[in-house]
Amino acid sequence: MKQNIILTKKSKSVKGTIHLTGSKSECNRALIIEALSDGKVKVENISDAADTVTLAGILRSAVGSKRWAVGSGDNYYSPLTAHHSPIVNIGPAGTAMRFLTAYFALQDEEVVLTGSERMKQRPIGVLVDALRELGAHIEYTEKEGFPPIKLKGSLEQLTSKISIKGNISSQYITALLLIAARLPFGLELHIEGELTSRPYVEMTLSILQAAKIHHTWVDNVITISNQEFASASLHIEPDWSAASYWYAIAALADDAELFLPGLTQYSLQGDSVITEIMANFGITSQFKDGGVYLQKEVKPVLRKIFDLKECPDLAQTIIVVCAALGHDATFTGLETLKIKETDRIKALQNELAKIGVKLIEKGQVYKLDSSEKLIPEKIFINTYDDHRMAMAFAPLALIIPEVEIEDADVVEKSYPAFWKDLEKVGFKGAVKG
Repeated sequence: MKQNIILTKKSKSVKGTIHLTGSKSECNRALIIEALSDGKVKVENISDAADTVTLAGILRSAVGSKRWAVGSGDNYYSPLTAHHSPIVNIGPAGTAMRFLTAYFALQDEEVVLTGSERMKQRPIGVLVDALRELGAHIEYTEKEGFPPIKLKGSLEQLTSKISIKGNISSQYITALLLIAARLPFGLELHIEGELTSRPYVEMTLSILQAAKIHHTWVDNVITISNQEFASASLHIEPDWSAASYWYAIAALADDAELFLPGLTQYSLQGDSVITEIMANFGITSQFKDGGVYLQKEVKPVLRKIFDLKECPDLAQTIIVVCAALGHDATFTGLETLKIKETDRIKALQNELAKIGVKLIEKGQVYKLDSSEKLIPEKIFINTYDDHRMAMAFAPLALIIPEVEIEDADVVEKSYPAFWKDLEKVGFKGAVKG
């Protein structure tokens, strides 16, 4: 049964130290590399995000045994039988679906990859087509182009050259790059058109480099030859996506002094750009003492255009902050938001309407209109099974006396300690339902 949480915050001041979990993005990549490395690569500071816990459990089972029977909630391997392939249920973990599709294409065993009902609505066809072109044996078991999929394993490479559009999810590209060194002929990946979420691809290549997997990237072509992983320990940095919610809280507070240990100025994570974006809202970032200090300085918000092509996971956070401040801004680079955990554009439009703000879509440009903004005494926020909706709207408790958020447990996907961390800086959270 879902339980909601009611947030209140009497003081508009926010001060404290928040220890964030390891980066989900870094960790998920590193776990695939660890599984492919034959024990040479080890991952440290593994994220406690539900998506990562799911992926780690599946990979441990796959690497450790050919006959799987492991379970955790709805995410499980069913045991291998004489007549059926084992079923791997990744629940709502989108990254796991993409990365495991590529991973299991290389393995000797047959598996069926499936997930939640929402996962069955999220396209996988671009990646499946690319893997089939390489020589993978993959079938759709329900709807063409969508999970569940049956992977027959034992990829027999037909070509090393693959083309893929750059404006789709970068996770398709990353999935292919992660397995490239294990392909007999390597991989020559041609990216067609402009690359969305480029920092995520750069992160993938940097983590591979840490395991001594070398690449070249010339113009729009990334090449990785067949090569062996070297012994390496991959330490996972805290999650900048999680940090973004603390920047939002600082932006809506009257004054803020926060310290986030472990975060570095020169991060692999594209979402570290939140430091530059939130500087527009008067939030300064000072890197010292092994982390980052956030401080609020009152200043007018002048920036009117935000291109979020390279950091789409920050979109909800930034749009909600602008709406709460009544700052009419224009946003671009949101093309992938409609195929995330939910249609995030529609979800934002629905929930912002509750404070009188419109998010108007014109082609690939989105404009905020806060001319009729209102501050109600209390508000109910639907989360649409999307962790980022819950955390993006939670800071509204600094300006609305009572904020009720649907399904408190939805944050387990990426930031399980979120509500407890809010309490550390003076938010009150009452569970309801």
